[in-house]
Amino acid sequence: MLVTGATGYIGSQIVRALRERCGDAVGIRALVREASDRSVLEGVPVQFVRGDLMNPVSLREACASVDTVFHCGGLVAYTWNHRHRLYDVNVTGTGNIVNACLEAGVRRMVHTSSVAAVGVRGDGEPADEDTAFCDWQHGISYMESKRLAEMEARRGVAEGLDVVMVNPGVVIGKGGEAFPVSNSATETIDGIYRGRIPLHPSGGLSFVDIRDAARAHLEAWEKGGCGERYIIVSGNVSYRELFDMIRGLPGSAPRRVFQAGRSLGVLAGAGGELFSLVTGRRSHISLEGMRLARKKLYYSNAKSIGRLGMAYRSVRESIMSITACCDGRAADALS
Repeated sequence: MLVTGATGYIGSQIVRALRERCGDAVGIRALVREASDRSVLEGVPVQFVRGDLMNPVSLREACASVDTVFHCGGLVAYTWNHRHRLYDVNVTGTGNIVNACLEAGVRRMVHTSSVAAVGVRGDGEPADEDTAFCDWQHGISYMESKRLAEMEARRGVAEGLDVVMVNPGVVIGKGGEAFPVSNSATETIDGIYRGRIPLHPSGGLSFVDIRDAARAHLEAWEKGGCGERYIIVSGNVSYRELFDMIRGLPGSAPRRVFQAGRSLGVLAGAGGELFSLVTGRRSHISLEGMRLARKKLYYSNAKSIGRLGMAYRSVRESIMSITACCDGRAADALS
């Protein structure tokens, strides 16, 4: 099988989960670019294959004689200057890997999508896999790119490719103890725990542990229906609840936090946009991100539990596993 985005946050954990479940019975190819940092897969018996989602020829070679493709490669960004890159990587890149799968006769593709591709309920109730995409979501570049990427996946289904889509919420956690990984959401939780973030937005999010997200991809591979999407989340938590949860853990920095008003959010978002424009790097804070932070982006995991047999770690357990790396007292609370 082939894993795109194999050196990334989710992709690397899927590779490790596959090795743990299948052992030597399944050969794994990891698609890597020339500049990819392969250290996250150090010691894992995989075959590194040089390729790029934007290079269709390299994808055809990578997919040759492959039964299954886990398409985890993608870009997460919310700043305005990354909007074209989002389309290139998430939409065109998905279209390219779909075409390569069709040409190579790949049996199944597991597509790493996102809850960002799913509609949002205006009443704050959890959305499900069939909730319609909202008009305002088209204006959020990342959400639109993930929606269009799913359309490419569905095109593949129409042309004869067996595709199943996995839609994680905000993925957090450091993975296995021996080979920890991290992402911006995990670093933010660490920052809250250390008292470095004194303000919280008014909205809320759906979270899922990285270990559960990786397992869900394997369950979707084995049990998911062709053309189906599965929302992968543990629970829905407001930012206020998130801060209270983190600040209530042993070892958390004793600092008061306040809700950020709309004006302050716009100011912070503008600062993040300027930072990204000047440095060319992705900023954790942006105008689109602050706009989303005022909404309750809640989703239901009922389908993944019923159809895939998923069982999730609680959001609190995931957070405690993160903070345990910062303070031994949090680790004691896990027992």
